[in-house]
Amino acid sequence: MVCGVPSCDGSVHVKDLTYLANVSMTELRSIVVDVVLKAVNIVAIGVLSRGTCGLTNCTTRYLMAMAMADLLVIITDVILYRISYFVFPASFLNITPVCSVLFVLARTTTDYSVWFTVTFTFDRFIAICCQKLKTKYCTAKAAVAILVTTSILLFLKNIPNYFVLEAGDIVDNISWGCYFNPNCYTDPGWIVFDWFDAVLNPLLPIVLMMLLNTLTVRHILMTSRIRKGLIGRKAGDIYSDSEMESRRKSVILLFAISASFILLWLVSVIHFFYDKLTRISTDTYKNLEYIIQRIGFMLQNLSCCTNTFIYGVTQSKFREQVKRVVKYPFISMFRSLHNKIN
Repeated sequence: MVCGVPSCDGSVHVKDLTYLANVSMTELRSIVVDVVLKAVNIVAIGVLSRGTCGLTNCTTRYLMAMAMADLLVIITDVILYRISYFVFPASFLNITPVCSVLFVLARTTTDYSVWFTVTFTFDRFIAICCQKLKTKYCTAKAAVAILVTTSILLFLKNIPNYFVLEAGDIVDNISWGCYFNPNCYTDPGWIVFDWFDAVLNPLLPIVLMMLLNTLTVRHILMTSRIRKGLIGRKAGDIYSDSEMESRRKSVILLFAISASFILLWLVSVIHFFYDKLTRISTDTYKNLEYIIQRIGFMLQNLSCCTNTFIYGVTQSKFREQVKRVVKYPFISMFRSLHNKIN
């Protein structure tokens, strides 16, 4: 959503201390959340890269890509693009060409995070519902090809975002600040691109994830009923079907992914439609409007980090590896102290 975010040079003017306090608290909450999620993704990348979680090479490729994309969102969108203004307002990061590049990278990495999740959801749909295509599609080689192609297309799609921002001041022939070009609110070309950007992220991903997960759950329920009929166990018999239990967990997992994604993006989607219906720019936002916008960004960034966590914690071997990674520094420290004492 191109014109729906505040500029990194403070195009939203602070006019009173109450406004400043509310903005600062919102930014502080966002920073704390993002730091925690950054640590989660680093741990996930470390665990998945070891290849000891009992996952297929195809699944590992997707989970690694999702975790790396989520980590890049925190680095580019949160640390370099947003927090830099509040922490280092006069740094080179606020030179117009630099923050324009950062804006492109921030938009691109957010798209990566969302669409890598969509491609993985489609991969799981093929693996569960289309057994004939599974052997050809659900491979490590196919996963890499899909991820690379998706990355290139999304990067090309975000190149126009470089021209959304304009300079606020010229100092020693250097353009400083990144104000949004007012034309992006009125020019038909930018309006079309803004809607195109919104459809690709998050409207279309929401529809695709709901559709794919619905079809997957429907297939699982149908095959489960057929399996029960084939088993033909007598009433009162105690029978444990590991396959059906695995499918039940798959249903819970798919609903968790869909619900998490939709709920965490809901505020940003509502804000986008509010922005388009009222046709006001961010520099005229009142206190409450800006706070809601920032909450939407915080939840949006949170969504970019929950999917890997949800997929990971459902795997018992993944949890075991995480425990080992967390315990390793303490065990090493204890052994080091023990050796020194002895």
